Amino acid sequence: MRFKERVVLVTGSAQGIGREIAMAFAKEGADVVISDVDLEKAKETSAEIEGLGRRSLALKMDVTSFSKVEEALNLILDKFTKVDILVNNAGIIKDNLILRMSDAEWDAVINVNLKGAFNCIKAVTRPMLKKRSGKIINIASIIGIIGNPGQINYAVSKAGIIALTKTTAKELASRNINVNAIAPGFIQTQMTDKLSEDVKQKMKAAIPLGKLGQPSDVACACLFLASEEAAYITGQTLIVDGGMVMQ
Repeated sequence: MRFKERVVLVTGSAQGIGREIAMAFAKEGADVVISDVDLEKAKETSAEIEGLGRRSLALKMDVTSFSKVEEALNLILDKFTKVDILVNNAGIIKDNLILRMSDAEWDAVINVNLKGAFNCIKAVTRPMLKKRSGKIINIASIIGIIGNPGQINYAVSKAGIIALTKTTAKELASRNINVNAIAPGFIQTQMTDKLSEDVKQKMKAAIPLGKLGQPSDVACACLFLASEEAAYITGQTLIVDGGMVMQ
């Protein structure tokens, strides 16, 4: 129950890795806000959290719009009075080679993945500054570190997340607000489940530990960075990838 009486906002948390992160915080005692573009699935996840005896709120939130994020934050503050922890997990992919990538594909990924994180940080900073404490965790990716053919928009957005993390950490450190990032590698999700066995084997061959990660691996990293055990860590990117990228 490390996070009892803490309020956690996880974006893009109706399903997948975001849902796993939200449920992990709830199991550790936190009240959790589920925000997603899919409100119905967000409500389902929120109901599961309430089933654990925690308070929860499901919101449809467009992270690309600062005004929409502010509206959502006001609803959160009305219900919970504070946000202790923000996890910027919302993200999309629209893959294509650079010569074929459209403006729409580039803009959509940058707007959700990078601008969305910026908007959410900007919105929660004021209430966190007032209480002189807070934890912000941004979900990046190893693709933002090593790049990947056909994913230039995604790679740039995740590299930007890492830079956003470092700069925000420096700006907010004096007010006892920790800002860190997590860079997952190949994590087993519905998307990877659709890949052929041959592709999965090639992915595993590139991972020293020889297996795909689980959403719970990312969730556990979030719990650590949000905990008091990580109080002296800020501006860092924790790589969770089975050893693919070693720095």
